[in-house]
Amino acid sequence: MKTEKLSPQLDKNAIKTAADLILAGEVVGIPTETVYGLAANALNGAAVAKIFAAKGRPQDNPLIVHIADFEQIFDLCPAVPASAKLLADAFWPGPLTMIVPKGSIIPIEVSAGLNTVGVRLPAHPIARDLIRTAGVPLAAPSANTSGRPSTTTAEHVLRDMDGKIAAILDGGACGVGVESTVISLVGEKPRLLRPGGVTLEQLETVLGEVEVDRALYEKIGDDIRVSAPGMKYRHYAPKAPVTVVRGTPEASAAYIAAHAQAGDGVLCFDECVSTFPTCVTEPFGRSDDLPAQAREVFDRLRAFDDTAVNAIWAQCPSDDGLGLAVANRIKKAAGFHVIEL
Repeated sequence: MKTEKLSPQLDKNAIKTAADLILAGEVVGIPTETVYGLAANALNGAAVAKIFAAKGRPQDNPLIVHIADFEQIFDLCPAVPASAKLLADAFWPGPLTMIVPKGSIIPIEVSAGLNTVGVRLPAHPIARDLIRTAGVPLAAPSANTSGRPSTTTAEHVLRDMDGKIAAILDGGACGVGVESTVISLVGEKPRLLRPGGVTLEQLETVLGEVEVDRALYEKIGDDIRVSAPGMKYRHYAPKAPVTVVRGTPEASAAYIAAHAQAGDGVLCFDECVSTFPTCVTEPFGRSDDLPAQAREVFDRLRAFDDTAVNAIWAQCPSDDGLGLAVANRIKKAAGFHVIEL
């Protein structure tokens, strides 16, 4: 298969072309405000199966369904919780996925056999235009080879998916840079399953108490069934093994400088680059600039694959605000190999 790159800025028919491919049962790489996704008709199980094949994704890892208007959630969910409307009013369109009871219209391939489904209304105009033009909701996990760092540019998608999918819609670099926040609304209390662009603190201003799943902080067993993407399997990892060092920027930089070998890679805060003169550094933002870290972390992790590093060390923000999402991605890239100072 030849993967076609489509640019809505250069071709007024690009979105229609992508929509026609979706309706023909093909997979298309699409931009969202979080990361790029691999989109297929969420109501077509055979088309959704092509996503799993292109990514090499485990079959028990459920997908998120993307809609263009809030009212579409009623087509997918037989009983929409009242809390979903509260969250939608506060954060949709935006980087928030809600786990809700699944309607019979959702194929088993999307939900991985669960009785729930994740639903999101993205903020990116190209994504919403595509959903409206196709006239169907889109199942769309991140557009990377399973286990690798997520894709935040069309070039990243092409590198992982060239020849595996029909086309890529180029919408420029993603604005948020980490996948959506995932919150489950099916239990007695709302539970945060994956941190993202909507922070835990923001969720609590709308819902009150929010439980936090242990998968945010530790590796869970392969025998555990999960209801959201990114909870169980190794994710976001470059080719070289990653070790995370957590502490103040000064303390973590000093530790890495003392233990790293010449030629090792270091994912570091901008102000710490000079601490590692013999290492291959990839700065991903100042220690006090969490939005920049979120936008850059996957791009910088991917950059190490173009080097000869055999080991990577990573500085890491605290769990406050957006830092929880950034830290979660870095720790998962390391398989939760974390040194706490």
